[in-house]
Amino acid sequence: MHKKICYISWAENCSRSDHTARELGGVSHMIYLPKLGSKPSTIILKYIGQFVMSLRIIVREKPDAVFVMSPPIFAVLPAWFYKIFTGTPFVIDTHTAALMMPRWKHLQWLQHWLGRQAATTVVHNEHLAEIVRKNGAHASIIRDVPVQFPQGEKFALNGSFNIAAVCSFNYDEPIKELFEAAERLPEVRFYMTGNPRHLNPELKALKPENVTLTGFLSDAAYGDLVRNAHAVMTLTTRDHTMLRGAWEAIYQSTPVIISDWPILQENFPTGAVHVDNSVPGIVNGIKTLRENYEEHQNGANQLCDQKHTRWENTKQEILNRLK
Repeated sequence: MHKKICYISWAENCSRSDHTARELGGVSHMIYLPKLGSKPSTIILKYIGQFVMSLRIIVREKPDAVFVMSPPIFAVLPAWFYKIFTGTPFVIDTHTAALMMPRWKHLQWLQHWLGRQAATTVVHNEHLAEIVRKNGAHASIIRDVPVQFPQGEKFALNGSFNIAAVCSFNYDEPIKELFEAAERLPEVRFYMTGNPRHLNPELKALKPENVTLTGFLSDAAYGDLVRNAHAVMTLTTRDHTMLRGAWEAIYQSTPVIISDWPILQENFPTGAVHVDNSVPGIVNGIKTLRENYEEHQNGANQLCDQKHTRWENTKQEILNRLK
């Protein structure tokens, strides 16, 4: 039986939420009040406003289940409140930051208390699932979700070998090393996504000529870039982190260059080159991909098929928790 699902994210955008909602037959809602920012003087007003907006959407849609992205964990409160009065189950889609990032450490008690009220807490690896279970909640592992980008706007590529460097300019991304590696590979063209406003000015000054900062891209343009680049590179210095840009690429059968953490080695056994985030490591990884491109392209195709099969099983497990 088809379930009506409402998916709430307190964010300007989140492709993971959008793709998960689509695959479950639900509707994704981005709820965000940017004018209030995240300053201590305004954050409470911002969260109150987003709470009210979320609750209105949930009450209007009358879903069979509510999915909520965390962080922030406060975004789950409208779904919990709605459950009290209607019995409607809710699911917490918990990103790594919610459990691992220092910013949210003091709110772990609320994360785990709400987790015990939820039908399940979705995480993307076994390490995070164990944290959830040890605190008395049920955990479901969604390693990745099939990605479909809209057709339409194109992204122009103008290099003989093009790499989409998927970034958000967070603290865990080795941007300096990436720039230095790019400088050593002038024949390769890099297209770095993400909002340049979040890029440290000192780092930005190090950007070599063969790196293009794309700025904001529409879903269609971003999808076109990921589909048509020779490879997608996305790196993290933080263990236990699933790289969304990597699985977005694999679902387009595009090879990836990613960090060599165990979780990424496990989830991307083919179609990927794993690097140690150092300048020599990144340079050698790109060279390895170029020299064995057909092999990695075939590996990406195979992994794409495997991930589609795994998702169908995972999807059914999640829906069974809502019965």
